[in-house]
Amino acid sequence: MSPAARPAGYLTVPLPAVARRMLGWLPAVVLGGAGIGGWEIWVRAFDVQRWLLPPPSVIAREIWDSRSLLTEHAWITLQEILIGFGLAAAIGVLLAMSIAYSRTLERSIYPFVIGSQMIPIITIAPLLLVWVGPQMTSKIIVVALISFFPIVVNLVDGLKSTDTDMVNMFRTLGASRWQIFTKLQMPNSLPYLLSGLKIAIVVSVIGAVIGEWVGATGGLGWLMRLSAPQFLTARVFAAIVVLAVMGIMLFAIVGAVERWLLRNYSRAST
Repeated sequence: MSPAARPAGYLTVPLPAVARRMLGWLPAVVLGGAGIGGWEIWVRAFDVQRWLLPPPSVIAREIWDSRSLLTEHAWITLQEILIGFGLAAAIGVLLAMSIAYSRTLERSIYPFVIGSQMIPIITIAPLLLVWVGPQMTSKIIVVALISFFPIVVNLVDGLKSTDTDMVNMFRTLGASRWQIFTKLQMPNSLPYLLSGLKIAIVVSVIGAVIGEWVGATGGLGWLMRLSAPQFLTARVFAAIVVLAVMGIMLFAIVGAVERWLLRNYSRAST
């Protein structure tokens, strides 16, 4: 309705921020609900066997019935993800700082960082199983190996994207190389680092499942590998749902940290 067409006394009440945010997610909710509803109808209409493709209602019931089992193994997977992600973040930041700070270190380290991603992680996991054993340590290493690369690449790009005019100004004011690095380059690269962390937290879930699938004594990946040959397809889907929810929540947490840390960046850009 245009302002001229509004009757006298017409009031516009702005929606709260939370309501606007919820409305923004409405298309995704509708699309997801339509997909789940279509899946349910299709499976029942064509009488698809539940061991082949269970309907969402059966998967939901399996999640509830096996909630203690899923919680137990989800906790194992979550520990592997968090420890491996923390290790990847620490190693990634140190490597990126070394690469960006020294040209010699860049030429000596960066090729090996890139080369480490040329080897499929699925081929390394069995070796770690032999070297370390089926305990949690081998899964943590897999998570760290698959997660550190986006952190390194994004942070290096951020450190190198610093405005050269700002660097020259710092030098004119007598700042040392280390001061330029800590006071200018590192704060400037914070958005790049957080973007790399968001990618890393998602792929860390994949790394944990790969490690558990190859060989483990627990975890959601191990539970899926154990359930599939027994045709417990609903349990496999239930574990996938729990993994998806876990990944979304971890991504949302990192995203919330990003918004909090970059609140000054947002204000500066508006």
